[in-house]
Amino acid sequence: MEMKKRINLELRNRAPEKVTELVLDNCRSSNGEIEGLNDSFKELQFLSMANVELTSLAKLPTLSKLRKLELSDNVISGGLEVLAERCPNLTYLNLSGNKIKDLGTVEALQNLKNLKSLDLFNCEITNLEDYRDSIFELLQQITYLDGFDQEDNEAPDSEDDDDEGDEDDDDDENEAGPPGEYEEDDDEDDGASDLGEGEEEEEVGLSYLMKEEIQDEEDDDDYVEGGDEEEEAEGVRGEKRKREPEDEGEEEED
Repeated sequence: MEMKKRINLELRNRAPEKVTELVLDNCRSSNGEIEGLNDSFKELQFLSMANVELTSLAKLPTLSKLRKLELSDNVISGGLEVLAERCPNLTYLNLSGNKIKDLGTVEALQNLKNLKSLDLFNCEITNLEDYRDSIFELLQQITYLDGFDQEDNEAPDSEDDDDEGDEDDDDDENEAGPPGEYEEDDDEDDGASDLGEGEEEEEVGLSYLMKEEIQDEEDDDDYVEGGDEEEEAEGVRGEKRKREPEDEGEEEED
């Protein structure tokens, strides 16, 4: 009784027209309904009523924007046609752990044209031969049954979908701007680097040439000086040669 009062108080304290998600798991329904849950929840998109002892959906309020409905671990055995009338935009429905036994009960879900995922795990109907093939043939609008498609591929988690969306946004941010803009910047950088290299080469070439000129001048000076010394030495030797015969003659005369 305390749980029921707490849940009802929570529902009354909220502004129903602003609520988009509502979890009422493990509270106790009375005569197939939860007090406080009514048609005023016009914006509700997600509703969970797991293990609330629901025997039918006859008193389910009209929730035209509801997309996901959790009804696992109740005692529902039929009356599923109400869902198409009250919640026509359902894409996900979890009826696992209920008292659904035959295909005729599930056939009422054909009118849920947007239904993509259905969970009947732990219902007696899963014991039927060719259960999966029969459900996929009966409800051709669904993609996933008990968490897997017809090729046994697992259904993605809603959180993974959100993460992929964020990664795409990050990629879009990284790719923002025209691609040519970055190419031009690269070209400019290349041009700048080429120019810098050219300037360095020119400076190196000039200094190298200047050094060579200086060395050439020094070499020329050395060459000239060396030549003068050799010429003077040759002149001295020539004078000696001239004097030697003269000296010899003088000695003979003496």
